[in-house]
Amino acid sequence: VQLQAYGGGLVQAGASLRLACRTSGRTSSMFAMGWFRQAPGKERDIVAAISRNGGRTYHADSVKGRFTISRDNAKNTVYLQMNSLKPEDTAIYYCAARPGVVTHVVLDDRDDYNFWGQGTQVTVSS
Repeated sequence: VQLQAYGGGLVQAGASLRLACRTSGRTSSMFAMGWFRQAPGKERDIVAAISRNGGRTYHADSVKGRFTISRDNAKNTVYLQMNSLKPEDTAIYYCAARPGVVTHVVLDDRDDYNFWGQGTQVTVSS
């Protein structure tokens, strides 16, 4: 399984970005998916997660109301819509996948995931 994340960039505070993560090797409907981020000198933290069928989601408190995770299994792609970006959202964003879980499970711990993408940089200027 390979994950490719893209869509990052440099934006001003208040702007929006949409990240995408495409899976290859297996159909994405087999995976629970998550987005994580890691700022310099900090740990990799959960941002959002979504169940295999997209019916359940999780968003970290720091992004609730601003970010939305979604998926299109027909396109083998998971998205992270990021609105009202803040400088503290600056980080490398990683997508992650975990096969073999039941359809409705949402995983919010990085140790639950065993496939990771290469990361995409998001920089928000003030």
